[in-house]
Amino acid sequence: MRQKFIELGEGYTDIYELIELGRHMPSRVSSALMFHCEIDGKSKSSFALIMKPADKFQPIYICREGIPNPHEIPNTRYDLFKKMTDEIGIDIHEYTLKPSTMFPETDLYYQYLIGILRSNKELPRLT
Repeated sequence: MRQKFIELGEGYTDIYELIELGRHMPSRVSSALMFHCEIDGKSKSSFALIMKPADKFQPIYICREGIPNPHEIPNTRYDLFKKMTDEIGIDIHEYTLKPSTMFPETDLYYQYLIGILRSNKELPRLT
């Protein structure tokens, strides 16, 4: 099975698309995630939804590193994401990680995330 990140954007307005995906397909949402990192001295967060596999593909929708860390700077985007996860009955799992800027290519960053998610049993092993 192929597991792939689908980047919606950095979370400015595209966070609303991520929230709608969760609201309109709650039975497909496997996990909700927040990744925290520091970029140029600022604490940033990514929001993501892992969807249940469809045939031989498992998408992970993400808004990458454009949202201030809500634990440091409260923000409406986090409140809306949290409201959606409460509505569909799932918890948000949080991780503090390296930023994507530490990787020469975004694909390498996503491979790093997939390794972390597999080791934490958020994603199944490849079969």
